[in-house]
Amino acid sequence: MAAPRPRPQVMRLTDAAADRIKAVMAKTDRPIAAVRVGVKNGGCAGMSYYMEYAEKVDPLDEVIEDKGVRILVDPKAVMFLLGTEMDYRVEKLSAQFVFNNPNQTAACGCGESVQLEPAAGAAGA
Repeated sequence: MAAPRPRPQVMRLTDAAADRIKAVMAKTDRPIAAVRVGVKNGGCAGMSYYMEYAEKVDPLDEVIEDKGVRILVDPKAVMFLLGTEMDYRVEKLSAQFVFNNPNQTAACGCGESVQLEPAAGAAGA
């Protein structure tokens, strides 16, 4: 019997993203298990990323431990986020989390929404 192939990590974090998540979680006023990341329908390009505090890990969440941070990926978003790097950028007039996603095929002009395709081979992953 063949050994199962290792599962790819859905997302990875840059040092800046991990540091920012640690800082934000340290300031919460209630116990937080992790930050949940996902995608939802909406915006002029069709989809948008979201982040929220998660008080508990749901059984179907994809759990990612990277650079001392726990990220939960909504199971409905895994096929759209496979291979994504999450960064945190501080620029002259803004600071925000940025998703460098190889599955993104387009973005709207305002930068609030994106067009995503499922990762190649995600159906069999």
